[in-house]
Amino acid sequence: MSEDGEKDQEKEQQPPSRPTTAAARRERRASARRDAGKGGAADTGKRPAPKGKSSGRKPDKAGKPAAKPEGKDRPTPKRDDTGKKQASLFSRIVRFLREVWAELRKVIWPTRKQMITYTAVVLVFVSFMIALVFALDLAFGEVVALVFGE
Repeated sequence: MSEDGEKDQEKEQQPPSRPTTAAARRERRASARRDAGKGGAADTGKRPAPKGKSSGRKPDKAGKPAAKPEGKDRPTPKRDDTGKKQASLFSRIVRFLREVWAELRKVIWPTRKQMITYTAVVLVFVSFMIALVFALDLAFGEVVALVFGE
């Protein structure tokens, strides 16, 4: 084959690029389902059982499912708190502090620049709200003084 023919074959073997639009993704999924339907499992309309989840039971002669395996015919027993002794106050406090410390390590702390920016925004907003409430208080005070004649 010529070099051009080899390049064409290489292009055909590469997977198609990722779809960029939702419509292209739906079309790709639909075509994948059609291709998978040729295998047989998708033709019946039933999905195969997840790995390790098949029941392994076969129906009896009447077509009813066979009895459940031993040990599966009862609900999971509840945990009893009566047999467990509560930890001491000191160990509970230590556990609480460890959990607090672990949660604080997960926090994304702001940088110094972000902190200064956020603080300035809060101070400006609070100053504006104080001025607004002060102005409204003066206005309502004047209205009340006019209405009730103080």
